[in-house]
Amino acid sequence: DTIQPLSSEKYIVEGKNVTLSCNYSSTGTVNSLQWYRQYLGAKPEFLLQVNEYSSKSEPDLRLYSKATKEIKRVDLIIFSAAVSDSALYYCEFISIGCRST
Repeated sequence: DTIQPLSSEKYIVEGKNVTLSCNYSSTGTVNSLQWYRQYLGAKPEFLLQVNEYSSKSEPDLRLYSKATKEIKRVDLIIFSAAVSDSALYYCEFISIGCRST
């Protein structure tokens, strides 16, 4: 099972929306897809969680996330990006399934 960002860095204009995306693959059922943010010198902080059939919005954080099962991609949109949004963003998923040996 893997998850990979579509780009390793993004440079954007303050006030514009930015989309961060990750492609994932799993042999099991993807139970949840989670986004984290890490500021320099700090621990990662949980932002939000979606599954392959849902989307989630966090208006106070100016965030929206949606997974698209058909193309195995999860997006995080940061609305009206600010300098304070400069950080590392991580996508992670939890998969439940069985494998034969």
